[in-house]
Order: sequence, then structure tokens, then C-alpha cells
Amino acid sequence: MQQQYKYTAINLQKEKFSGIFMAKDEADLAVQLSKQGLYLVSASLYSDKSPSAFFTLGTGKVSLSELTTFCRQYAIMINSGISLIGGLEILKDQKFTRYFRQLLQVIYEDVKGGMMLSDAMAKHKGVFPAFFRSMIKVGETSGKLDIVMNSLADYYEKDSALKKKIISAISYPSVILGMAVVIIIMMLAFVIPNFKNTLTTMNVEGTWLTNAVFALSDFLVEYWLYMLAAVIVIGLVLFGIGKTKKGKYFYDWLKIHSPFIGRVNTDIITARFARGFGLLLSSGMDMTEALDSVIIIFGNKDAEKRFRAAVEDIKHGMTISIAFDKYRLFPAIMTQMISVGEKTSALDDVLNRSCNFFDDAVETSLNSVTSKLQPILLLFLAVIILVLFLAIYSPILAIMQNLG
Repeated sequence: MQQQYKYTAINLQKEKFSGIFMAKDEADLAVQLSKQGLYLVSASLYSDKSPSAFFTLGTGKVSLSELTTFCRQYAIMINSGISLIGGLEILKDQKFTRYFRQLLQVIYEDVKGGMMLSDAMAKHKGVFPAFFRSMIKVGETSGKLDIVMNSLADYYEKDSALKKKIISAISYPSVILGMAVVIIIMMLAFVIPNFKNTLTTMNVEGTWLTNAVFALSDFLVEYWLYMLAAVIVIGLVLFGIGKTKKGKYFYDWLKIHSPFIGRVNTDIITARFARGFGLLLSSGMDMTEALDSVIIIFGNKDAEKRFRAAVEDIKHGMTISIAFDKYRLFPAIMTQMISVGEKTSALDDVLNRSCNFFDDAVETSLNSVTSKLQPILLLFLAVIILVLFLAIYSPILAIMQNLG
């Protein structure tokens, strides 16, 4: 049975060669190479499968920044006249993560063996998203791979910037909420029990609020392990539900229709669609194919379901703007822009120009949500501290009055 071997060999002029060759074993490989005037130096079994994902914590994915750097550098090389294979040969030895370098080595060997770059990347779907692979295929067929690579780099840079804005916007409310939880737990678990022992020793009667806080503290101290287990179990159940098809759809439905975050998520989907769909169209992809390809960037099952229904209507002759308006996919301003783009036959240009507008809309929505959440969370924290203060202060006041 023949196997693939990755070999290194030299000729009589001491020139080094490497590649992939089919042979029964290393001895057979040496014989086959000698017929071509090559002498085997080293050989190892070659696998065209994705390398081990151990160093990516099992995810088998690479970071957006790494993918962006790859696109940008590859575009520069192709634009400079370096061949497709030559660019891969250089990039596979660059300062990427070990996992990505191994992956590029596999892709390099496949392309060197005659495979299209998009087909070589399609074998590693966990690393290269469907949207990315579609764009590479468009670049290959149109002969504009360098332009497409630059466009992809721009796309992922903007998407990464958008994610950073989201993280920045939710960090402060998260800190406030975390502080509230920590303060409550510390007070109930450590401060209140010591205070209760002191009052018991002094035979001081507490108010109903004090007794209620004492009861809550006793419950927490006695059953904290069960409460922790319950939180973990509930978390695992909710996580498991999110892994099911119906559960994932329900969570995604909540993301779009819930107060506060609904508008934010809708604006995020709109911004991604405008950039992704505009990029596909401007790269030369057919309208119908672009509609089928862009769905991967939504990241929301509820939006995907309505988008698929809209695409079916479009394929049956309905205009894009009317179909999107029918299923309430995007804000009205987006539908209006698409309508203008359709009438002027410049939809790709309209979408590409509108990207920054929708990015700003996301930031505005995030700022609006955080401006509403922050006072609510601060008020919640203040109420908790006030309740605990009154629960402790009232017995102290009673003690002072008795001493008086």
C-alpha cells in the first residue's frame, strides 16, 4: 500500500529539494527519487489533515489578528509579483503561532500539489470561516486575489475593532455588578455573623430588618456549598440548552428582542452585513451567491432564519429592500440605503460607504445602553449597602440609647 511521504533530497550538484511523493516505504521512496537523479536525505509520513489543536485549547481556531496579518502580508506579496506558492512558502515560516505555521505548511503542500487555495483551505473549515473561503474563491476566479486579501484584512480589522468597543462598553457595568455581588457575599458570610454573635452576647433585640439579614446570613453560611452546587448545575443546564438547536435559536431570539441589548445586537448584525455583503459584491460575486455566502457572518439563528426566508423571496423576483423590510431584518435606514443602491445599480458602493455609519450606530447604541444600565446598577448597589447599614446601625443605636 502506497503512502504519502514528505521528503528532503539533494542532487549531484548538492542542491536541496523537498516535496511530497507516493511510495510503499522509505526504501521505495529512495529508489523512486534516484530515478530522477535525487538522493534521499530525510523522509517522514505526510498527512494532509489539520495539525493537532492541542495548543489552541482544543478549539482548532486561530485569532482574528493572526488571520488579518496573514491576509495583509499575502496581499502585499501577490501584489509584488510573488507567486501564490511562493507567498505561502514565505508565510509558513513567519512568526505565527506554531499551530498556524503547521497549518500553512499543509496548505502549502496541497497548493504545491496542484490544489486550488480555496479548496486547500476548505479542508480546514474550523480555522477558515465559510465567508473567508468564499472570498478566496472569488479572488481566485476573478484574478483579484490581492485585492480580496486586502479587503478581508480590512474587514477583520473593523470587526475586531467592533468587538473591542463592545467589550469596553460592558466592562464598567460588569465591574459594578461584580462589586455588588462581592460586597453582599462578604458582608453576609463574614461581617454579619460576627456582629450577630456580639449582639447575642449583649442580649440586644434586633429589628425585623436586622433579624431578616441575620436569617439570610445564617442560610448562606450553612448552605453555601449547596447554593454553589445549584449555581453550577443551573449554569451547566443553561449551557446545555444553548448547545441544542432549539435552545440556540431561543437564546439568539432573546438577543434581538430583549430590552437594552436587542437594539445593540440588531445594529451589530446590520454593520456586519453591510460590510460583508458590500465586500462580496464589489469583489465580483454574483448577487444570489453573495446572499447565500454572507449569511455566515450573522452569528444569530433568528436573524439567519428570517434572512433565508427573505433570500427565497428575492430569488422569486422580489427586490432586496422589499424582502428585507417584509421580515424586519434591519433598521429602516438600512432598507432605504439598499433601495437607493438597487435603483442606481450601485448597491456595493452604497453598502461599502455606509459601513462607517452603521459602526457609529453600534457605538451609539452601546453608549445608550450603558448610560441607562450604570445608574440602575449604582442604585442597586446603594440600596444593598443602605439595607445592610440599617440592619447593623439600628441595634447599635439601641445599645447607645440603653447606655444613655
